[in-house]
Amino acid sequence: MTRRPRIDPVVWRPPAAPARARQRSSDPPMPAPAVLPVDAVGPEDVAVHPDGRLYTGVEDGRILRLSVSGGPVAVVAETGGRPLGVEVTLDGDLVVSDAYRGLLRIDPGSGAVEVLASGFRLCDNAAVARDGTIYFSDSSQRHGLDHWRADILEHTGTGRLLRRDASGAVSVVLSGLQFANGVALAADESFVAVAETGAYRVSRVWLSGPSAGKHDVLVDNLPGFPDNLSTGSDGRIWIALATPRNPALDRLHRRSPVLRRAVWALPTALQPAPARTTWVIAVDPTGTVVADLQTDAGDFHMVTGVREHAGSLYLGSLAETGVAVVPLASPAR
Repeated sequence: MTRRPRIDPVVWRPPAAPARARQRSSDPPMPAPAVLPVDAVGPEDVAVHPDGRLYTGVEDGRILRLSVSGGPVAVVAETGGRPLGVEVTLDGDLVVSDAYRGLLRIDPGSGAVEVLASGFRLCDNAAVARDGTIYFSDSSQRHGLDHWRADILEHTGTGRLLRRDASGAVSVVLSGLQFANGVALAADESFVAVAETGAYRVSRVWLSGPSAGKHDVLVDNLPGFPDNLSTGSDGRIWIALATPRNPALDRLHRRSPVLRRAVWALPTALQPAPARTTWVIAVDPTGTVVADLQTDAGDFHMVTGVREHAGSLYLGSLAETGVAVVPLASPAR
């Protein structure tokens, strides 16, 4: 862990947390997750490959492959950094958002690693369009992964959504984001959505239609901190909620910045901390919540990635040592 940087907080008045933020289980509750061990810390995201296997990246920089039913784990590649988001291209390569090295392409057969874009403070998550365009997030221009809490406390909004086109050119799609995180494309690619963890919302930029080029909010005032996003069946956007809203943090945001500087100086154990829960929701293209699954039962917590596949959800975590599997009660509608 590097030395803590100075923070320069701004006053923010978050919306009053919805009642759902105070509940610790959905109705009905999420089925108890089964866990596929990866014998490594922090499988932050998970992708399902056309070969039917799961791919994830872990804290020590390795990209791992495992079966949807568990079993032996294979090392596919080593990024030399900290892989976070993992996506699959139409030709079967992996696109990995590495917090330190940037946007990477990995051949899962040979393990070859190619840097597609670099020079970011915290490259976090991506979505790949059918034409090869990659939309990806740079969470903060002030704080790296070691100090992600600093960006949440500070609330200066330096996150960005970027685009890498097929020629390799990188441009900014949307800036001023509060810890830009998960990225997902609408099923018809009419918009790209980006989670703003520090603002409890998912924003979007329209890519086609009468609103092309404009941005708005897909869903606001979420009951928890949104992390990675993914596109599921019937156009739903799955949102990993890493932890519920923290009332103490919301109060701090409304108060003098001096208080947050003082909190930042405290030992981490005395700062507002994530609560243990397993939680994902899904919204339709209008932002209406169409699925809400949460449980405090079991040992899996801090869900940072979610992927729907063949009637199940596969969950990643920044803190756990496995990938969780949750059966959906019925095929997603």
